[in-house]
Amino acid sequence: MPVITNIEDLRVLAQKRVPRMFYDYADSGSWTESTYRANESDFQKIKLRQRVAVNMENRSTATTMVGQKVAMPVAIAPTGLTGMQHADGEILAAKSAKKFGIPFTLSTMSICSIEDVAQETGNHPFWFQLYVMKDRDYIERLIDRAKAAGCSALVLTLDLQILGQRHKDLKNGLSAPPKLTVANILNMMTKPRWGLGMLGTKRHGFGNIIGHVKGVENMGSLSEWTAKQFDPGLNWGDVEWIKKRWGGKLILKGIQDVEDAHLAVNSGADALIVSNHGGRQLDGAESSIRALPQIVEAVGQQIEVHMDGGIRSGQDVLKARALGAQGTYIGRAFLYGLGAMGEAGVDKVLEIIHKELDLTMAFCGHTNIHTVDKGILLPGTF
Repeated sequence: MPVITNIEDLRVLAQKRVPRMFYDYADSGSWTESTYRANESDFQKIKLRQRVAVNMENRSTATTMVGQKVAMPVAIAPTGLTGMQHADGEILAAKSAKKFGIPFTLSTMSICSIEDVAQETGNHPFWFQLYVMKDRDYIERLIDRAKAAGCSALVLTLDLQILGQRHKDLKNGLSAPPKLTVANILNMMTKPRWGLGMLGTKRHGFGNIIGHVKGVENMGSLSEWTAKQFDPGLNWGDVEWIKKRWGGKLILKGIQDVEDAHLAVNSGADALIVSNHGGRQLDGAESSIRALPQIVEAVGQQIEVHMDGGIRSGQDVLKARALGAQGTYIGRAFLYGLGAMGEAGVDKVLEIIHKELDLTMAFCGHTNIHTVDKGILLPGTF
């Protein structure tokens, strides 16, 4: 086993162990992937101010996200098909988040169902991410299922009314479970760990949908249903309806524009996530870390502002915090760990990010995450 010291080590290992279509699904963006790349590279352009002869004892990264105590300002982001990166992937990631003391967010398009995750984590509260479908009866029942499972926050994704074109997914013929083509079979034969894991689980389809939607009892009808069901008519009136139906903490994901941030405040949401869907929707959009400061300045006193997109280290988390993000989300980073080593890999991701966050905060002259502000950043680099 190689020595794992950073997220890149886990990415390389995941690429070796996960079938190509599922690795590419996680590690790609839309069209030219310019926004996908900018999300990560723009973090690197922001430089830190090193301070010395400061007492570095008794450090704390603990804070809150929408009123919930967290060990560090990080949550696991909702990612579709997580259970195809590793067998029972959503359950394993939720268990890891529970151990570490951060939120886990389950995607509507997960392989393991809401009920699966609740049961396997001892009904420990997690967050649920909602996509709005045209079938409003299904959405109502999905919200009710999240309530029944004890989900403590609803994350409503606003930037996927229509699907951005991701070239790799089209070329790979992405499906869950994978179609048994010659190319897929040959590729999966080179991933024995993944294959053995999949043979040991019954969870191979979209657990929140199969058996819960009329006429969707097999994978053949599912892909057709999802293509027709994402609702391009989603609007702010729907957000208010969902907030009322849910009745609990509501987080709006996909805000990149100041005007939309004001609308998010007016909707009564508890938090918003500055996000471009990991560069998977509008290619050419601004990176999340560049969009963050103007949104914090506009509405940061009225609503809790979070962000995701491009976080690959604890230093990235600290930079986002310095620019006003109350919380951050990791998607690809935890998927790399999951694909590489299962639950132990997600544990390793959280350990790495926390250690980098903790040490960098100290090097910048702070011992408490709550005192971190723009003062830790070198002027002119953000």
